[in-house]
This record gives sequence, structure tokens and C-alpha cells, in this order.
Amino acid sequence: MTDRVAISRDGPVATVTLNRPDKLNALDLPLIEALVAAGEELKSAREVRAIVLTGAGSSFCAGLDTAAMPTIAKLAREAGFMTRTHGRANLFQAATMVWTELPQPVIAAVSGHAFGGGFQIMLGADIRIAHPEARFSIMEGRWGIVPDMGGMVLIPRLARADVIRRLTYSAEVFGAEAAERWGFVTELADDPLARATALAEEIAARSPDAVRAAKRLITETALMDPAAALLAESAAQEALVGQPNQIEAVMAGIQKRAPKFTD
Repeated sequence: MTDRVAISRDGPVATVTLNRPDKLNALDLPLIEALVAAGEELKSAREVRAIVLTGAGSSFCAGLDTAAMPTIAKLAREAGFMTRTHGRANLFQAATMVWTELPQPVIAAVSGHAFGGGFQIMLGADIRIAHPEARFSIMEGRWGIVPDMGGMVLIPRLARADVIRRLTYSAEVFGAEAAERWGFVTELADDPLARATALAEEIAARSPDAVRAAKRLITETALMDPAAALLAESAAQEALVGQPNQIEAVMAGIQKRAPKFTD
């Protein structure tokens, strides 16, 4: 797609790769912009049923490139952090939130580092698979700032408030086992990319209508009261039952064959 982000496709699975391996995929303005563009491109790709998000080389993303700080600070002064340039988000938030807004499930494959902005981008994925030796940090405190790339939307959905406070105030680096225990990582794997790809292929073999409806339902009901969530659940089910892909799922199961879904 660009020299900063690459998109490859293997059937219904797309892989999005942060592509600055010589800089541990540290975030500069072109990489942030390319991430947003990649997500926007995939939103309308009906033939893509699952997405793997990863980093080239030895690291997922080491956070903000310190050399890019003057450029980003200049943009922030001119446009203002409060300016909404991408729906409800600014540019920096959109680099994370675009993955939550995609209709397709997103699986992050994390090796090396997920620091600062990289940690927040990782949290934009539905599922996060990490190498046992990967390292994580809410590192913004080291630079005298706060998480501002959607972290305050996503982090509280996964971890307890006291854990969030400790990690945010201290900016400490923590390991993969702690990340899994606290809820930031879904599972550990010696080859995160292979595991993420296999899971994406498994998901892509399910009815795309049901998978997309499930992602939307899980996201929307997270903050609903029980009555509203029950109604949303019923509405989602009503929209699926009797449709071609739902009938195909049932027939394939009865006939013990692989389903043939349409996008």
C-alpha cells in the first residue's frame, strides 16, 4: 500500500503489516496516516472476512518515534488535538479506533515491543496473540503525556482500574504473562503470526454475516443496560435467521461438508 504499511491478501484473509522494521515500527506521521488509510480501505472490502495486524521484523511497534515528535507537535498545534478529523476521533486516535470500527474481526500478532501508541493500536484488535517474550508499556508517562490514541476507551474495557493506574502512572515495562493475566493479551504463542493467521482462516470459514453481526453486537452491547442489550441481541438474530448464509451454514452442517458462503 505504502512504504509504511503493507496489505497482503490470501483468500478471505488480509494481513496488514507496519513496515518500518529498521525503526522497530516506531510511529511517525506517515505511518500513522498509512494505518488509518489501510483501515479505511478494508472497511468496504466485502471479500475480506478476517484481518491480521502485525509488525515487520522483530517488533510490533515500539511507540512514538522520538525523531517525529517535532513534526507531530507542530501538527497538533496547528490542527489541535480537539479537532475531530475522522468522525469522532482525531488522526492519532483514528490509527487505533479504525480497527475497532472495521466490520471484520482483527487479530493482532505481537512480537518484540508494543509500547505507547503501539500498545494502544494493538488494543484496537478484537484478539491479541503475543510471543511469550514480548514486552508492553503504557509509556506515555515517560514523555510527560497521557495515552491519547484511543487508550482511554479501550484500556478500561480490559483491565481493572488499579492496574490501569499503576501502569499509566509508572510507565513501567511488563511482560507477556502479565499482559495476558491483566487482560491485554488473549493468548501466547511461540509464533504469533502463524497462530493469528490460522485463527483468521478459521474465522473466515464461518458465515461472514454471522461473524460481522457478532462483532457489532459485542461492541455495541458492552456499555448497554441489560434490557437494551437483550433487544440488540434479538434484532441481530432476527436479521440473520433465514438468510442465505445462515441456511448454508445449517445445510453444510447437516450434510457434513464445507460451507460455501457469499460475501
